[in-house]
Amino acid sequence: MTSQKPDPNPHALGAKSLGNAAAASDNGRLVQVAIERAKAGDSEGLHFLYVRYAPDVQRYVASFVKDHHEAEDITQNIFAKLMKAIKKYEQREVPFAAWIMRVARNAALDHMRVRRAIPTEEVRLADTGRAQVSLDRGHDLRDALDHLPDDQREVLILRHIAGLTPVEIAATLKKSESSVHGLHHRGRRSLQAKLTELGAAPVVAPPAA
Repeated sequence: MTSQKPDPNPHALGAKSLGNAAAASDNGRLVQVAIERAKAGDSEGLHFLYVRYAPDVQRYVASFVKDHHEAEDITQNIFAKLMKAIKKYEQREVPFAAWIMRVARNAALDHMRVRRAIPTEEVRLADTGRAQVSLDRGHDLRDALDHLPDDQREVLILRHIAGLTPVEIAATLKKSESSVHGLHHRGRRSLQAKLTELGAAPVVAPPAA
């Protein structure tokens, strides 16, 4: 998405609400204002949401499609359609972070369904030094994740890659928070066991405080 220069119009989000972002501590309020503006068709509201959430969305999508460039294209497409899609979002139902991840998940799965019939060729990196070690670890982690039950894998991805809180994950997956905690605990334990079985170090990030 191409960055746009803030509109000097005092009614624009950039001038009125985001101009004081550096001094504001209520980021949640800024997101709410951006959502309201985006729903009203204000491109500055959409731009704020893009800057705030696109990196997390792209990481989450990449965990499904396993390709950086495809993840980037899907993310761009999600936000290109967001001005229309956001009209369906209701803040009282789920946090915006959970809602946008649900949109991202659906977009990634749609992309994978379309791609499933198209043969793809694995890209092989040169067998040199740390690049190969990093590639091997990435393959081990992907393999270990692929062996997890779908619900455990999705919770781990949302928690450690997308960075959602347990409350946001519960809203995204439409599960209880206690269920999310249970899936997270079992998923981490299973992932560590699988990585050990593969001869890879169990390098799962510790849970956030």
